[in-house]
Amino acid sequence: MNTGKYRYVVALLLFLAGALNYMDRAALGIVAPIVGKTLSLSPSQLGVVFSVFFVGYAIFSFLGGFMADRWGTLRVFSWAMAIWSLFCGLTATATGFVSLLVCRVFFGIGEGPMSSNTNRTISNWFPRHETATMIGFTFSGQTLGNAVAGPIVGLIAVGFGWRVSFVAIGVLGFVWLACWRYFVTDKPAENRRVDVSESRLIDESRAVAEARNAENDGTTLGTYLRRPSTLALGAGMFAVNYTQYVFISWLPSYLTNEMHLSLRQMSLVTSIPWICGAIGYFGGGIVGDIVFRRMDDPVKARKLVALIPLALSGVAVLSITSAGSLTAAVALIAAALLLLTGSCQSIWAIQHEILPLSRQGSVGGFIHFLSNLSGIVGPALTGILIQYFGGYHSAFLCGALIDFAGVLAMLLFVHAKPQPAARVAAHSAH
Repeated sequence: MNTGKYRYVVALLLFLAGALNYMDRAALGIVAPIVGKTLSLSPSQLGVVFSVFFVGYAIFSFLGGFMADRWGTLRVFSWAMAIWSLFCGLTATATGFVSLLVCRVFFGIGEGPMSSNTNRTISNWFPRHETATMIGFTFSGQTLGNAVAGPIVGLIAVGFGWRVSFVAIGVLGFVWLACWRYFVTDKPAENRRVDVSESRLIDESRAVAEARNAENDGTTLGTYLRRPSTLALGAGMFAVNYTQYVFISWLPSYLTNEMHLSLRQMSLVTSIPWICGAIGYFGGGIVGDIVFRRMDDPVKARKLVALIPLALSGVAVLSITSAGSLTAAVALIAAALLLLTGSCQSIWAIQHEILPLSRQGSVGGFIHFLSNLSGIVGPALTGILIQYFGGYHSAFLCGALIDFAGVLAMLLFVHAKPQPAARVAAHSAH
């Protein structure tokens, strides 16, 4: 059956939102060597600045997902983009440690809802057999944002000063916001640009998972949040995000301080691992949906594509500690990011197979909240490890161990809910 393709316009806007989100977030790490000197910040203070962002971010990862279930992603994504773009620009006004902390807290509040709202939007707008591919594509925007952050932010900072770079990228968010409000609705059926056949394809595909994941009317949100599968997915996402956030915050400093690159050289080199991360997101999504179509058990299919890359990423991160050259170190970091992002979209996709649509935002937001506790811990802990416990080697060792712990948690505790034989037969026939 031929159907319309308007849903891919929504995917493109989600991709661009992810790119802006991570470019804005990575900007401080890119100019950290300059900002640290200008504002007289020590490595441990910089670590606190990096981590405080995640206080607001983690809390609003959950609250943003909860609000999306209640008020819709169109509205929640709109105010999120407006807040984070505003405070990205206001970072240019920071005059010291305290003012920079305040900007980063409110910046994190604005950015927090993005991932859970992206996942919720995909639940509304895409059939299940495209889920991992679309998560991979839209989330690959995040790593692309990191990739272009180095050249864009770094070169603007070199040419015009670090404060101008924050204002410039903040303005881009308001351009995206205007497009989002014009082109997108909460659901396909509400959008005059979506034809009936496309809307029907999405609704019929989602109905299969809805029937399988139906719960008693009295099942509370707290019941979902306490389930071992929810907590284990949070642990898996914690592992993925921990290493990514350490790289976002500390990779520029690692390349300048440990590998002795200039700011201009670092701005170019740092884009290489993030390009590989973008490939991992998109490629992992495609592989995830291929495996999904070929296996009878949808949860096992999603787990397989989540666990193997996450375990291999831990090996790559551990190997960085013995890298003997810049080329080897960058190659291992690139491999680690490719594998981490290849795992991430399948962890998100598992949620589509074990949760009803009405809980995708709130439970997904809670899982994202748990995962983003890594952002509070990781950058600050890394600063302490660098300053007091053997430098970057100890920081990379810690990241590898956390990756392995995430694999173990999901392996042991993420399982499909037992299904009646009739439901299993219906899914297999579908």
